[in-house]
Amino acid sequence: MRARRAGFLLLALLPAAAQADDAACKRHISVVGRAAETRAPDFAEVVVGIEARGASPAAALDAASKAVAAISAQARALGVPPADIGTAAVSLQAGSRTVTRPGGAVTEEPDGYRAGNAVTVRLADMDRLGDLLRQALDSGANRIDGVSFGLREPDKAEAALQVAAARDARTRAEALAEALGAKLGPVCVLTTTGGTVPPPPVFGRALAAPMAAKGRRVPIEAGTIQLASEISATFAVAP
Repeated sequence: MRARRAGFLLLALLPAAAQADDAACKRHISVVGRAAETRAPDFAEVVVGIEARGASPAAALDAASKAVAAISAQARALGVPPADIGTAAVSLQAGSRTVTRPGGAVTEEPDGYRAGNAVTVRLADMDRLGDLLRQALDSGANRIDGVSFGLREPDKAEAALQVAAARDARTRAEALAEALGAKLGPVCVLTTTGGTVPPPPVFGRALAAPMAAKGRRVPIEAGTIQLASEISATFAVAP
């Protein structure tokens, strides 16, 4: 819906002289303009936490909370502002274990409590992500639920690509009109049809402990983000 409104806005902003009336648009050329760009991400985001067990609900939750508090403190020490640190999930449930009885009967018996606590951290300095993960593991974290990379202002990037795609549409229409011996007139319709800022890549859930030997920085590569936009345009043509 946002992309469609943006397309109509582009048309509304055109000067009146550049918009064709219905009569002029009876003869027209329709084209699709495209633009693409590769950008380096400007932030990294990670969800890291801990699953802990305890004999009581409080013991389990306290153990998980202690590790997550240390992770948040480490993030702040690396210069991450408080606004970029947030709780991702808190869970608490009764634990159980499977017991096989003499004779082969299998039953579930209570086995303390399990608690989980996870925090989302967004870093502008992506070179420090590996350090943060290493420190989180040393503080007791045993879950990394996702690492992703993105742009802080995706709307601005998309808007710039839409302008480039609109220019590409006019260039294509001019080439077609010239090939047909016609004269390209004003725009009749202009809409966005496929503007996309793909979601950042996400690395799946994994236990953190096996990722690196103790004390070793966790290697992380940000890569690039592919952006693309399409504009559908119809221009009047005259013989």
